[in-house]
Amino acid sequence: MANLELDAVTVVFPIYNTSTRSLKHRILHHGTGGRIGRDAGNRLCVRALENVSLAFEHGERVGLIGCNGAGKTTLLRVLAGAYEPTRGSVVRHGRTAALLNISLGIDPEATGYENIMMRGLFLGLMPDEVRERMDEVAEFTELGDYLAMPVHTYSNGMRLRLAFAVCTCFDPEILLMDEWLSVGDRIFVDKARRRLDDFMDRARILVVASQNLSLLERICTTGVLLDAGKVKARGPIQEVLQEYRQAA
Repeated sequence: MANLELDAVTVVFPIYNTSTRSLKHRILHHGTGGRIGRDAGNRLCVRALENVSLAFEHGERVGLIGCNGAGKTTLLRVLAGAYEPTRGSVVRHGRTAALLNISLGIDPEATGYENIMMRGLFLGLMPDEVRERMDEVAEFTELGDYLAMPVHTYSNGMRLRLAFAVCTCFDPEILLMDEWLSVGDRIFVDKARRRLDDFMDRARILVVASQNLSLLERICTTGVLLDAGKVKARGPIQEVLQEYRQAA
Protein backbone atom coordinates (compact mmCIF):
# COMPACT_ATOMS: atom_id res chain seq x y z
CA MET A 1 0.00 0.00 0.00
CA ALA A 2 1.38 3.39 -1.04
CA ASN A 3 1.69 6.15 1.53
CA LEU A 4 3.56 9.40 2.19
CA GLU A 5 4.21 10.94 5.59
CA LEU A 6 5.99 14.12 6.65
CA ASP A 7 6.76 14.72 10.31
CA ALA A 8 7.64 18.27 11.39
CA VAL A 9 9.48 18.98 8.13
CA THR A 10 11.35 22.28 7.91
CA VAL A 11 13.36 23.39 4.88
CA VAL A 12 15.72 26.37 5.21
CA PHE A 13 17.82 27.75 2.35
CA PRO A 14 20.81 29.90 3.42
CA ILE A 15 21.41 32.92 1.18
CA TYR A 16 25.05 33.53 0.25
CA ASN A 17 26.73 36.38 -1.62
CA THR A 18 23.69 38.58 -1.90
CA SER A 19 22.52 41.97 -0.76
CA THR A 20 19.27 42.67 1.02
CA ARG A 21 18.14 44.77 -1.95
CA SER A 22 18.58 41.91 -4.43
CA LEU A 23 17.29 39.18 -2.12
CA LYS A 24 13.64 39.41 -3.16
CA HIS A 25 14.56 39.22 -6.85
CA ARG A 26 16.76 36.15 -6.31
CA ILE A 27 14.08 34.35 -4.31
CA LEU A 28 11.39 35.00 -6.92
CA HIS A 29 13.73 33.98 -9.75
CA HIS A 30 14.46 30.61 -8.15
CA GLY A 31 10.82 30.00 -7.19
CA THR A 32 11.64 29.15 -3.59
CA GLY A 33 9.18 31.40 -1.81
CA GLY A 34 8.80 31.16 1.96
CA ARG A 35 9.76 33.70 4.61
CA ILE A 36 13.00 35.67 4.81
CA GLY A 37 14.77 35.38 8.14
CA ARG A 38 18.06 34.44 9.80
CA ASP A 39 19.36 31.06 10.86
CA ALA A 40 21.20 30.07 14.03
CA GLY A 41 24.43 31.50 12.56
CA ASN A 42 22.71 34.84 11.86
CA ARG A 43 22.91 34.25 8.09
CA LEU A 44 20.14 35.44 5.83
CA CYS A 45 17.94 32.52 4.84
CA VAL A 46 14.58 31.58 3.37
CA ARG A 47 12.34 29.35 5.46
CA ALA A 48 10.58 27.61 2.57
CA LEU A 49 8.71 25.09 4.76
CA GLU A 50 8.19 25.24 8.50
CA ASN A 51 7.08 22.38 10.74
CA VAL A 52 4.98 20.65 8.07
CA SER A 53 3.32 17.40 9.18
CA LEU A 54 1.10 15.62 6.65
CA ALA A 55 0.10 12.06 5.78
CA PHE A 56 -1.24 10.95 2.40
CA GLU A 57 -2.80 7.50 2.15
CA HIS A 58 -3.43 5.00 -0.63
CA GLY A 59 -6.14 6.33 -2.96
CA GLU A 60 -5.87 10.05 -2.16
CA ARG A 61 -5.84 12.76 -4.83
CA VAL A 62 -4.24 15.73 -3.15
CA GLY A 63 -4.30 19.31 -4.43
CA LEU A 64 -1.68 21.74 -3.08
CA ILE A 65 -3.18 25.23 -2.89
CA GLY A 66 -1.60 28.60 -2.21
CA CYS A 67 -0.26 31.75 -3.80
CA ASN A 68 3.14 31.97 -5.47
CA GLY A 69 5.84 31.44 -2.85
CA ALA A 70 3.55 29.52 -0.50
CA GLY A 71 5.82 26.45 -0.56
CA LYS A 72 3.97 24.15 -2.97
CA THR A 73 6.91 23.34 -5.24
CA THR A 74 9.29 22.96 -2.31
CA LEU A 75 6.89 20.51 -0.68
CA LEU A 76 6.65 18.49 -3.90
CA ARG A 77 10.44 18.36 -4.15
CA VAL A 78 10.69 17.15 -0.56
CA LEU A 79 8.10 14.46 -1.28
CA ALA A 80 10.06 13.42 -4.37
CA GLY A 81 13.34 13.21 -2.44
CA ALA A 82 14.95 16.04 -4.44
CA TYR A 83 15.27 18.17 -1.28
CA GLU A 84 16.38 16.87 2.10
CA PRO A 85 14.59 18.48 5.05
CA THR A 86 16.67 20.72 7.28
CA ARG A 87 14.72 19.20 10.14
CA GLY A 88 12.02 16.55 10.35
CA SER A 89 11.54 13.34 8.41
CA VAL A 90 9.85 11.98 5.29
CA VAL A 91 8.58 8.41 4.96
CA ARG A 92 7.76 7.23 1.44
CA HIS A 93 6.35 3.81 0.54
CA GLY A 94 5.78 3.15 -3.15
CA ARG A 95 7.49 3.71 -6.48
CA THR A 96 7.46 7.46 -7.05
CA ALA A 97 7.38 9.44 -10.29
CA ALA A 98 7.75 13.21 -10.22
CA LEU A 99 6.66 15.47 -13.07
CA LEU A 100 7.90 18.72 -11.56
CA ASN A 101 9.60 20.10 -14.65
CA ILE A 102 9.06 18.94 -18.22
CA SER A 103 12.84 18.87 -18.77
CA LEU A 104 13.73 17.15 -15.49
CA GLY A 105 15.28 13.75 -16.16
CA ILE A 106 15.05 14.21 -19.95
CA ASP A 107 18.27 14.17 -21.99
CA PRO A 108 17.78 16.70 -24.81
CA GLU A 109 20.48 15.07 -26.94
CA ALA A 110 18.89 11.60 -26.75
CA THR A 111 15.90 10.52 -28.83
CA GLY A 112 12.40 10.13 -27.47
CA TYR A 113 12.80 6.34 -27.49
CA GLU A 114 16.12 6.56 -25.64
CA ASN A 115 14.57 8.83 -23.03
CA ILE A 116 11.72 6.37 -22.51
CA MET A 117 14.27 3.64 -21.81
CA MET A 118 16.37 5.81 -19.47
CA ARG A 119 13.36 7.00 -17.52
CA GLY A 120 12.04 3.47 -17.17
CA LEU A 121 15.40 2.27 -15.82
CA PHE A 122 15.45 5.23 -13.43
CA LEU A 123 12.05 4.14 -12.11
CA GLY A 124 13.50 0.73 -11.30
CA LEU A 125 12.30 -1.35 -14.27
CA MET A 126 14.43 -3.89 -16.07
CA PRO A 127 15.25 -3.22 -19.76
CA ASP A 128 12.87 -5.98 -20.90
CA GLU A 129 10.07 -4.42 -18.84
CA VAL A 130 10.65 -1.05 -20.50
CA ARG A 131 10.66 -2.62 -23.96
CA GLU A 132 7.34 -4.33 -23.20
CA ARG A 133 5.80 -0.91 -22.49
CA MET A 134 7.54 1.01 -25.26
CA ASP A 135 4.71 0.73 -27.79
CA GLU A 136 2.13 1.86 -25.24
CA VAL A 137 4.17 4.92 -24.30
CA ALA A 138 4.80 5.77 -27.95
CA GLU A 139 1.12 5.46 -28.83
CA PHE A 140 0.04 7.71 -25.96
CA THR A 141 2.46 10.48 -26.90
CA GLU A 142 1.20 10.59 -30.52
CA LEU A 143 4.67 11.87 -31.44
CA GLY A 144 5.17 9.34 -34.24
CA ASP A 145 8.48 9.71 -36.09
CA TYR A 146 9.61 12.44 -33.68
CA LEU A 147 10.36 9.72 -31.11
CA ALA A 148 13.37 8.78 -33.25
CA MET A 149 14.63 12.38 -33.13
CA PRO A 150 16.60 14.20 -30.39
CA VAL A 151 14.37 15.76 -27.76
CA HIS A 152 16.01 19.18 -28.24
CA THR A 153 14.03 19.37 -31.50
CA TYR A 154 10.72 19.10 -29.58
CA SER A 155 8.43 21.94 -28.61
CA ASN A 156 7.49 22.36 -24.94
CA GLY A 157 4.16 20.69 -25.63
CA MET A 158 5.87 17.69 -27.20
CA ARG A 159 8.24 17.37 -24.23
CA LEU A 160 5.24 17.43 -21.91
CA ARG A 161 3.61 14.60 -23.86
CA LEU A 162 6.76 12.50 -23.60
CA ALA A 163 7.38 13.20 -19.90
CA PHE A 164 3.76 12.64 -18.88
CA ALA A 165 3.45 9.43 -20.89
CA VAL A 166 6.62 7.97 -19.40
CA CYS A 167 5.65 8.88 -15.83
CA THR A 168 2.20 7.31 -16.09
CA CYS A 169 2.79 4.33 -18.36
CA PHE A 170 5.17 2.72 -15.89
CA ASP A 171 2.58 2.54 -13.12
CA PRO A 172 4.17 4.60 -10.35
CA GLU A 173 2.41 4.14 -7.03
CA ILE A 174 2.93 7.82 -6.18
CA LEU A 175 2.67 10.56 -8.82
CA LEU A 176 3.81 14.13 -8.04
CA MET A 177 2.98 16.93 -10.47
CA ASP A 178 3.61 20.68 -10.55
CA GLU A 179 1.56 22.93 -12.85
CA TRP A 180 1.54 20.17 -15.47
CA LEU A 181 -1.28 21.75 -17.46
CA SER A 182 0.59 24.97 -18.11
CA VAL A 183 1.88 23.51 -21.40
CA GLY A 184 -0.01 21.44 -23.93
CA ASP A 185 -2.91 21.57 -26.32
CA ARG A 186 -6.50 21.04 -25.20
CA ILE A 187 -6.86 17.62 -26.81
CA PHE A 188 -3.80 16.30 -24.98
CA VAL A 189 -4.93 17.88 -21.69
CA ASP A 190 -8.27 16.05 -21.92
CA LYS A 191 -6.45 12.83 -22.75
CA ALA A 192 -4.09 13.31 -19.80
CA ARG A 193 -7.04 13.87 -17.44
CA ARG A 194 -8.58 10.58 -18.55
CA ARG A 195 -5.26 8.86 -17.95
CA LEU A 196 -5.10 10.36 -14.44
CA ASP A 197 -8.60 9.07 -13.77
CA ASP A 198 -7.47 5.61 -14.82
CA PHE A 199 -4.36 5.96 -12.66
CA MET A 200 -6.41 6.85 -9.60
CA ASP A 201 -8.93 4.07 -10.28
CA ARG A 202 -6.04 1.78 -9.36
CA ALA A 203 -5.97 3.52 -5.95
CA ARG A 204 -2.54 5.15 -6.00
CA ILE A 205 -1.52 8.55 -4.61
CA LEU A 206 -1.58 11.74 -6.70
CA VAL A 207 -0.22 15.05 -5.36
CA VAL A 208 -0.57 18.00 -7.73
CA ALA A 209 0.12 21.72 -7.28
CA SER A 210 -1.70 24.16 -9.50
CA GLN A 211 -3.11 27.66 -9.60
CA ASN A 212 -5.99 26.25 -11.67
CA LEU A 213 -8.55 25.89 -8.89
CA SER A 214 -11.27 24.45 -11.10
CA LEU A 215 -8.85 21.72 -12.18
CA LEU A 216 -8.02 20.85 -8.56
CA GLU A 217 -11.71 20.78 -7.71
CA ARG A 218 -12.35 18.30 -10.54
CA ILE A 219 -9.51 15.85 -10.02
CA CYS A 220 -8.68 16.04 -6.30
CA THR A 221 -10.40 14.71 -3.19
CA THR A 222 -8.18 16.38 -0.58
CA GLY A 223 -6.81 19.91 -0.36
CA VAL A 224 -3.77 21.25 1.48
CA LEU A 225 -3.57 25.05 1.83
CA LEU A 226 -0.06 26.45 2.25
CA ASP A 227 0.90 29.97 3.25
CA ALA A 228 4.50 31.16 3.71
CA GLY A 229 5.69 27.59 4.11
CA LYS A 230 3.12 26.57 6.72
CA VAL A 231 0.03 24.36 6.45
CA LYS A 232 -3.03 26.54 7.03
CA ALA A 233 -5.70 23.94 6.26
CA ARG A 234 -6.15 20.33 5.22
CA GLY A 235 -9.44 18.63 4.38
CA PRO A 236 -11.96 17.94 1.62
CA ILE A 237 -10.96 19.83 -1.49
CA GLN A 238 -14.14 21.97 -1.68
CA GLU A 239 -13.74 23.16 1.93
CA VAL A 240 -10.07 24.06 1.53
CA LEU A 241 -10.72 25.85 -1.75
CA GLN A 242 -13.51 27.84 -0.12
CA GLU A 243 -11.17 28.90 2.70
CA TYR A 244 -8.52 29.95 0.17
CA ARG A 245 -11.01 31.97 -1.89
CA GLN A 246 -12.36 33.74 1.19
CA ALA A 247 -8.85 34.70 2.29
CA ALA A 248 -7.83 35.95 -1.17
